Amino acid sequence: MLFAGIDGGQSSTCAVIGDDERVLARGHAGAADEVGVSGNSTRLREALEGALANAVAAANLPADTQFEVIVAGVSGYEGRIYGDAPRMPTKQFVIMHDAPIAHAGAFGGKPGVIVIAGTGSVAYALAADGRTNTGGGWGYLFGDEGSAFWIARMFVQGATRKHALVRPLLEYFDAANLRSLVRAFYSGEITRERLASFAPIALSSEEFAAAAARALASLAAETVLDRPCAIAFTGGLLSDAAFQARVQAATLESLPDCKIVAPAADAAQGALILARRA
Repeated sequence: MLFAGIDGGQSSTCAVIGDDERVLARGHAGAADEVGVSGNSTRLREALEGALANAVAAANLPADTQFEVIVAGVSGYEGRIYGDAPRMPTKQFVIMHDAPIAHAGAFGGKPGVIVIAGTGSVAYALAADGRTNTGGGWGYLFGDEGSAFWIARMFVQGATRKHALVRPLLEYFDAANLRSLVRAFYSGEITRERLASFAPIALSSEEFAAAAARALASLAAETVLDRPCAIAFTGGLLSDAAFQARVQAATLESLPDCKIVAPAADAAQGALILARRA
């Protein structure tokens, strides 16, 4: 029997396929979230179907391979598909928010708190008594504190008041001036993913790195259900080792009785774990 787990993010999507015990292959595709999409959007469908098809090809399986269960965790999903629904080759298809699959990958069903910091940000806790809690995840307009988009947005906002911050933005986005850069974002010429990609440059500034670390530490603190607890961090933004260390230090400062642990597996593998259990 074959199973698949899919992690659909705001910048990219990863599918992992496997049997009862092994991971056979991975496949990747574009962003899957439906934040701000219209009713005729194909973004979610193309991302999930594309990532799965690429994983099937990587495993040298037939293109029409059927699965027992496929679980997909999608950033920002709240129980409704707004665009085209994906057509998945499976007996059972489960779609959910991406926080539980990240938690399943990190802790394998054990209690703890997972903090995800990628293009957006969210935290998810599972208590020893089975209670769950979600922190953040309000999207780029109303939340996502400490995320890549949030950091880039704060940098642009700072540049409207501090001239020294303007040049790195203009060089990175090849913009004539700050106003044309801002207009390009509002018009859709610069996407959320593209703006968020500026975050690693912004993190070279002590001011923005410290603010983002504090924001993610606060997100962890507001989500915790048990004390003491285990906390894991994941997401593309935390691939920067120096920034990850800063975030962990800020978290332990506010939660000194908790411990930081490394995720046992990534979110896509977490979705595969949930598919096997289903």
